[in-house]
Amino acid sequence: MDLARTEVAKPRPRAGSRRGSAARLGLMAVPVAFFALFFAYPVTAIVARGLHIDGVWQFGRITDVLGQSDIRHVLWFTTWQALASTALTLLVALPGAYVFARFEFPGKRVLRAVVTVPFVLPTVVVGTAFLALIGRGGLFDELWGVRLDTTVWAILLAHVFFNYAVVVRTVGGLWSQLDPRQEEAARMLGASRWAAWRTVTLPALAPAVAAAALMVFLFTFTSFGVVQILGGPAYSTLEVEIYRQTAQLLDLPTAAVLTLVQFAAVGLLLAIHAWTVRRRESALKLVDAAVARRPRGAGQWALLGFVMATVALLILLPLGVLVQRSFDGPDGFGFAYYEELTSADGGAFLVPPIEAIGNSLQYAVVATAIAVLIGGLAAAALTRRAGRLVRGFDALLMLPLGVSAVTVGFGFLITLDKPPLDLRSSWILVPLAQALVGVPFVVRTMLPVLRAVDGRLREAAAVLGASPLRAWREIDLPMVWRALLIAAGFAFAVSLGEFGATVFIARPDNPTLPVAVARLLGRAGDLNYGQAMALSTILMVVCAVSLLLLERVRTDRTTGEF
Repeated sequence: MDLARTEVAKPRPRAGSRRGSAARLGLMAVPVAFFALFFAYPVTAIVARGLHIDGVWQFGRITDVLGQSDIRHVLWFTTWQALASTALTLLVALPGAYVFARFEFPGKRVLRAVVTVPFVLPTVVVGTAFLALIGRGGLFDELWGVRLDTTVWAILLAHVFFNYAVVVRTVGGLWSQLDPRQEEAARMLGASRWAAWRTVTLPALAPAVAAAALMVFLFTFTSFGVVQILGGPAYSTLEVEIYRQTAQLLDLPTAAVLTLVQFAAVGLLLAIHAWTVRRRESALKLVDAAVARRPRGAGQWALLGFVMATVALLILLPLGVLVQRSFDGPDGFGFAYYEELTSADGGAFLVPPIEAIGNSLQYAVVATAIAVLIGGLAAAALTRRAGRLVRGFDALLMLPLGVSAVTVGFGFLITLDKPPLDLRSSWILVPLAQALVGVPFVVRTMLPVLRAVDGRLREAAAVLGASPLRAWREIDLPMVWRALLIAAGFAFAVSLGEFGATVFIARPDNPTLPVAVARLLGRAGDLNYGQAMALSTILMVVCAVSLLLLERVRTDRTTGEF
């Protein structure tokens, strides 16, 4: 017998598989080029400017910086407050996740939009709202003479306010799909309610809880606006310290070292998050039918009441006080502060502050278009789970959420200043920086829906001669247009509130709303404070309307991964 004929033939890659790989690489090309040019290049340039001195890499500077006691204190406080914020957020938000997952009650859709509003609010608005509640002259100060601004409690409460929706959406989204019959079976076998939940439901929820905790830790670890406004000079996170070393002390070597430290920490967090997401996507028994029902019994109604009270005190009260303070003018209740927004006499701006509204809307529209284009291509490339290349590409798309926006903004100024990309004086810099933050939200919103489309439909279209573009247009687009609208809405709201990078690159005669609020808060006087409240209220209303519109078009299949 011919031994050659007995060898197992090696499978040849199919033409369709090769075409699919080529199409995926083609879809990746534009997002990779975008991130390389407008993310990796500015960040690398900042690090090189700080550590590559006189043609020599000064890596010893890393040891010098990390050996400073004040820097070690910043690292400790950054980690400590992120851990405390994460634990407190889970404690407060997990009952809400259960209520939204298992209960059906009037106003549920509106309430779900309300709890999501803080997540898309700019951090400067969150800081302003809590100043109106617990700061000088705030509600607590007037009623009980208690001020919590410039304390760590103000930071922690604001972080819980900001990230409540992350836990509710992430954990509640999975909880609503868990088959309740598994827990019921454990009860029938003699387990108590607590034992059944601990041994059946909690292990199934663990990946979602871990993913939510990691996201909250990531957002609080890189906190900037909240700490800067509420913490005062006594508290500084890595992000705040990078801003201080860059903008105030012009100490680029120290800023570069801190950027590398933050980059390494964020990379580790994203790797762990990707692992938890993969665990969540496998080995879970989910149900398609709705499992929510009206509360039954005094205990369930009490839990619903507790969650409603938590939302009222934690979310509605700060926002309500913010609105009230914006109308509490020097001559009584009225529109005095809103009217002052049309004047530039305060000296904080070269133009009337009201122009920041138009600037922000224009920038956000352009940033949304860029984010949807880049994020849509990236999500299409990630539709098929395959290989380390795809997982690495997915991690790349998430990096702007954790890497210092201050570094990106300053990097724009020192890198995009020469032909053919001399953009330093161009208005497009602001939308580009905002789009970097919007792309991850577009990807995370669209990806679950794209992966839910039956791949056999695409294969059938390819067999019939359709190109990948036509197959996407004829098959995917009709199924994912709702997710596309939601992705655009999230990108718009996030772009509207971007602050860390914009504070560097927004021109004085074209400020954005968050930059305008920060400038007003940085100046003494009741007039500036009142105008900051008024601008923050306007920005909050725009974000809230966007979320309510998104809630009207969302479906259970378009909730995304946040």
